[in-house]
Amino acid sequence: MQIYLDSCATTAPHPEVVKLVQEIMKDNWGNPSSLHFWGERSAMVLEKARFSVASLLNADSGDNIIFTSGGTEADNLAIFGTVYNYSQPQHIIISSVEHSAIASPVTMLEKQGWQVTRLPVNREGRVNPDDLRKSLRDNTVLVSIIYGQSEVGTIQPITELADITKTHSKALFHTDAVQIMGRYEVDVSALKIDLLSLSGHKFYGMQGAGALYTREGIELQPLIGGGGQELGLRSGTQALCAIAALGLASQLAQKDLESESLRLRELRDYFIDLVEQECPYLQLTGDRYYRLPHHASFIINHPHREITGRKMVRDLNLASIGISAGSACSSGKSLPSPTLLAMGYSETEALRGIRISCDRTTTKEDLEWVVMVINQLMSR
Repeated sequence: MQIYLDSCATTAPHPEVVKLVQEIMKDNWGNPSSLHFWGERSAMVLEKARFSVASLLNADSGDNIIFTSGGTEADNLAIFGTVYNYSQPQHIIISSVEHSAIASPVTMLEKQGWQVTRLPVNREGRVNPDDLRKSLRDNTVLVSIIYGQSEVGTIQPITELADITKTHSKALFHTDAVQIMGRYEVDVSALKIDLLSLSGHKFYGMQGAGALYTREGIELQPLIGGGGQELGLRSGTQALCAIAALGLASQLAQKDLESESLRLRELRDYFIDLVEQECPYLQLTGDRYYRLPHHASFIINHPHREITGRKMVRDLNLASIGISAGSACSSGKSLPSPTLLAMGYSETEALRGIRISCDRTTTKEDLEWVVMVINQLMSR
């Protein structure tokens, strides 16, 4: 029996997505920018996907959607596309628990003279909105706060944070919504969000396509020069198969959002309760209730053995169970988790984090089996 519990890293494409990709590779392989029949047919596929993503976000128009290669590029376009509008360094605010796709670009800008405020978080990984209000300056041009934290699952008070930003400053507000899309309702028309990043392979699309939502009137500078695709903001021939997969994944997510979100929350809570009852050496991290619906994370606190998160991942892999030791983008490094450190855990504890994330195929029986295997490993 194989049990995959690492959907925060990636998800298996939905069978309908696989079928669509096969059809496009066979029949719609034209360049969407070409003017002939083959290009026009591919352009129709492209625009259908664009409007599907816009619909999932309740965006005003498909023109609000810029396709990218994934969440990392979308984050980078939001950050650099904003700051390149300024001839002199200004001020940026992020949280101390951002994904590396935000934290790394901002650190690069800091070395170039940009002023950066990293908002602290509490033990559960949540930002205090008052800290944001106090940190805003006259020269703050961008606030970027992650929507749902990939490593510990905590959901930030995005509505309040965006409202504070727009009420008390002229800064743009961006959120990395990569982990939350397809599992949690996001309505950009109701939120005071200027920019939002997402990635298709996190919710049963295909690796290689993401998108940046841009509110009408927002001016960004492109990162890539070339043929001027994607309204001039992302040159290069679009990856049509991956984008079509993102579009269909968005349609499927919108159709099943309410029922799937409820199912995942029930699985998550069942698993957390089961761990609390039967695995005394696992300590929950992140907020118990303001949490991604498919996500559970823990610190390993064995009284007699030093068990790191990476060791647990390897041991469970030998038992045909797939989990992670934090973000997949940094879990290959034997370093304490910056997220757990920011939440107040010690360096030793920050090496002991594990993450379990469910998908559309996960069952209670899967989770019960995982708890049994973990207990066996811990009792060796």
